[in-house]
Amino acid sequence: MIELNEADDIRRAETAGIREELANRIERFLKNDAERMTSLPGLSVATVLRPTVPSSYVYEPSISLILRGRKRLHLGKTTYIYNESRFLLTAVNLPTVTEVLDATPEAPYVSLLMRLDLQTARQVMADVGTTGSGGAATGIGMALGPATVELFDAVGRLIKLIDNPQDLLHVGPLIQREIIYRILVSSAGLRFRDTIIAGTQSQRIAKAIAWLRDHYMQPLRIEDLATLAGMGVSTLHHHFRVMTAMSPLQYQKHLRLHEARRILLTEAVDATTAAVRVGYESATQFNREYKRSFGAPPMRDIQSSLAAGSRATE
Repeated sequence: MIELNEADDIRRAETAGIREELANRIERFLKNDAERMTSLPGLSVATVLRPTVPSSYVYEPSISLILRGRKRLHLGKTTYIYNESRFLLTAVNLPTVTEVLDATPEAPYVSLLMRLDLQTARQVMADVGTTGSGGAATGIGMALGPATVELFDAVGRLIKLIDNPQDLLHVGPLIQREIIYRILVSSAGLRFRDTIIAGTQSQRIAKAIAWLRDHYMQPLRIEDLATLAGMGVSTLHHHFRVMTAMSPLQYQKHLRLHEARRILLTEAVDATTAAVRVGYESATQFNREYKRSFGAPPMRDIQSSLAAGSRATE
């Protein structure tokens, strides 16, 4: 488990003023919405009034920053607990289970998520002469980094533009480049740099992950995936597990289950229909694996989640 420490408390205190100002600005922008996209592509903000039950979420390459509150995230067997003192960097598509720990109607949880454009990141790396390790994959494709005053300053200038879509659309990308720079030179930046540099093991695994994300419904042949990544089967297995905390087959299963859960939560379909739509041939296998992942059979889990969500918005 990755938990908070004394250095996090110091950073949290240093950024308290700017964070509270930005949280209030985001709440005004959201009005009665729980989540809302801004006019800048890939930038969204969200608020939560009460602690949430564990929910499935597939992170794309992105930076997630908490303005107020605390969150727990499960990726494979690794658990991350973080608050306003750290940002969450996701370098590749990763299926997770998340829950908001601290939130009240008087002090709602407020967060920001900025999807990372990999081409822009490569340009920033080239401009500033930042290079990756150039070696094999060195860790999981998700990392916590320090949410510094400098980072919040850049994020603050971005958030102050959300009420002016025209300015956000034209000035926002420039500030996004600065935010990417702050990430690249942070302690979490090596994971990101390794992933986007062509030719590294991390970049090859990222290519395999992207293929799986787009084709999770199809039957998986590990040999074909290894060929796509330009690796041997055993090398693929090793580095894939290092980056995602699971094997390619486990990753595909998690993608299918997370998508099935989303379908069940948002559409009026039964479990068998959801299972078929995400690529399962056996409803029994789907029910068994769903319960193992989410703690209850599909329909019971969905009923509990909807009831909890209704209570959270009362």
